[in-house]
Amino acid sequence: MQVRVLSAQVLDAVVHRGRSLKSELAATLPRLSDPRDRALLEAIAFTALRGRYRYAPALRGWLQKPPGTGDGPLMALLLAGCAQLDALQLPAHAALAATVEAARALGRPHQAGLVNALLRRAQREGFAPADPAAAWPDWLRGRIEAAWPAQAPEVFAASAQPAPLWLRVNRSRIARDEYRARLEAAGIASTTDPRLADALCLEVPVPVAALPGFDEGLVAVQDGSAQQAADALGAEPGARVLDACAAPGGKAAHLLERDPALELLALEVDPRRVPRIEENLRRSGVYEPGTTGRVQVRVADATMPALWWDGFTFDAILLDAPCSATGVVRRQPDILLHRREEDLAALVQVQARLLDAAWPLLRPGGVLLYATCSILPEENATQVDAFLARTADAVASPLPAAFGHPAGVGRQRLPGEDGMDGFFYARLQKSD
Repeated sequence: MQVRVLSAQVLDAVVHRGRSLKSELAATLPRLSDPRDRALLEAIAFTALRGRYRYAPALRGWLQKPPGTGDGPLMALLLAGCAQLDALQLPAHAALAATVEAARALGRPHQAGLVNALLRRAQREGFAPADPAAAWPDWLRGRIEAAWPAQAPEVFAASAQPAPLWLRVNRSRIARDEYRARLEAAGIASTTDPRLADALCLEVPVPVAALPGFDEGLVAVQDGSAQQAADALGAEPGARVLDACAAPGGKAAHLLERDPALELLALEVDPRRVPRIEENLRRSGVYEPGTTGRVQVRVADATMPALWWDGFTFDAILLDAPCSATGVVRRQPDILLHRREEDLAALVQVQARLLDAAWPLLRPGGVLLYATCSILPEENATQVDAFLARTADAVASPLPAAFGHPAGVGRQRLPGEDGMDGFFYARLQKSD
């Protein structure tokens, strides 16, 4: 029952009060001591949000009158119940009983009968098929269809499905094949991708606690598309590298696992996210917080280098820019609830400022990789084309087809293609 109560509270905060799913889960999961309960809570929340485009219309049709302004917790609990009976396929009796009891625990004993009746109807009748595009706000759906007319249905369908679990094996500590053998010994099946030298893909995700050597830094969780950023940057051995927007630190850790001799500066504008970067780098064994050395993590705004730059140019710059995150909806389904059209214009401006601020810090002959987890041209191909038009010494360095569809001078992978997230890459070189 407690899991259902907490699921409803998380969903109510996300759906009706505009809160972030990630932050709500981070605050709520520690209240459950059993890892199985934590896993169930996460599964209910993600499944309910991914399937909301099917569940909400059915619930509205079954209710005798529209829900009132104070019925947010009730509707959230019903979404949680639908997720359990539909995609999660939990034992119906247990799911029904625990969810009805949760209505009472939420201070709604007068609605427990309604919850029971509606969920029993859901159990009997199921949910009508619906177009996954219906989950997307009209303005954003239209942009996706205009940008990718042939692929848009697949984009919407893939974004409504759970993602596989991609692992990045720490090559500085263990060979990928050796780690894969350890997974197999633990009963965990994985596959490889010839484009990803350090990656293993688990079609059936497992908790990170079940991964051999996770706490010791033998492996990290990172989508295959994000892992390709290291290949696209192509930093030379021992290079001086700037990771301009580094949180949560996975790409910086990957670069250092591949070449511990790199001199790397990781910047993050939000001080609340810096401990996560430091922890990810520490766990990988490539950084010790509080020390001064070849790897530094700093709270700084990459658009204002006068406040932090030491005047020495970088050989390579990774600019994984803040974006609409439209390529990772399957991992962050609340994006479709919270993203606004005006957000996009603001993000495009920030991306342009980041490009203009980072470029003077790059040495002649150096490389800047511009990357986003967006699939919108205005943040990607159009953004880079505009930068090239105003920057005389910037030249595109083409990337091969392994990085996705041609998109201006860059490459675009769409959500679900090759099992990976949607991601854009453009490699730019400064002329000598």
